[in-house]
Amino acid sequence: MKEMPWNRFMPFLSKCCTSTVQTSSSYSSFSSSLSPIQPWLFVGLGNPGEKYQSTRHNVGFDMIDAFAQSQGIPLTTHYFKALFGEGMVDGVPVLLAKPQTYMNLSGESVGPLAAYYKLPLNRVLVAFDDMDLPCGVLRLQPKGGFGRHNGLKSVIYHFRKNREFCRLRIGIGRPPGQMDPKAFVLQKFNRTGRERIDSAIREGVDILKMVATRGLTEAARLSNADQKYKHLRSHDIQTNDD
Repeated sequence: MKEMPWNRFMPFLSKCCTSTVQTSSSYSSFSSSLSPIQPWLFVGLGNPGEKYQSTRHNVGFDMIDAFAQSQGIPLTTHYFKALFGEGMVDGVPVLLAKPQTYMNLSGESVGPLAAYYKLPLNRVLVAFDDMDLPCGVLRLQPKGGFGRHNGLKSVIYHFRKNREFCRLRIGIGRPPGQMDPKAFVLQKFNRTGRERIDSAIREGVDILKMVATRGLTEAARLSNADQKYKHLRSHDIQTNDD
């Protein structure tokens, strides 16, 4: 039988527990009583394949890639229809996932992942592109709807319509003029937009680390205040022209 990825956390967990845990045990046997630290599941939404790399719709993937690189977590395992990785962030177990289902079916990966690890939804964070925020502005929230985002809609559906999971919204701005939003999100950024997104992703890496180590409430309090002023500085700037 293939070893489940979570088993590699067992040495850490055994140090934190008084009971001996066998590596063949299921996650449910120790998630509530033996492990004093619940893991986080950070998910980035996007589309697989070279065709979609660096497009606006894939900034969720970009965020998880950058975070994984910063923490030395390889995303090389295919698990529950996702590229999957696991590691520790200052002693906190963190699971990373990039669903490979294509955007509109993201929940087919995220739902089973969260269910397998028996995670409460307040320990799941989804990073995704958001046209309702200016390009490069981030917003951390504990819950919400899906707006026009079909990937988020799929995640909510596979969480049995429960919307109370964390979100890291990554602003990509609105399409110019009468441009079809579907076409807009599948385009790559121009130079100015890419610079703003790259800067936001660096900030997002720090935010995700803060979520893991200090909790969502504190991370949101600190990061959203800074991003609010960033919003005020950038809301009149158009990102569709160099």
